[in-house]
Amino acid sequence: MQDLFHAHVVGMDLFARALIAADNVRPKSDYQPIRQQRYDSFDSRAGQAFEQGQLTLEQLRDHAATNGEPAVASVTASRKHSHGYSRK
Repeated sequence: MQDLFHAHVVGMDLFARALIAADNVRPKSDYQPIRQQRYDSFDSRAGQAFEQGQLTLEQLRDHAATNGEPAVASVTASRKHSHGYSRK
């Protein structure tokens, strides 16, 4: 029974540490600019037209097949430049 108690305490501690880390993601990382850059195509051109009901799913698929994936900056490179470190 004592092992179960210790496992529960360790699990709660791990959960609390994870919540603290998750809480730091938005204000202390470059998550928002990276996310904005990744999903820019959703708010312009074909992505915006699809959201507004001006394109069908088939037309959007044809657009993606013709134009390919949008370029996305590397997260690691972005972190290194904005914070002066690289996470390994």
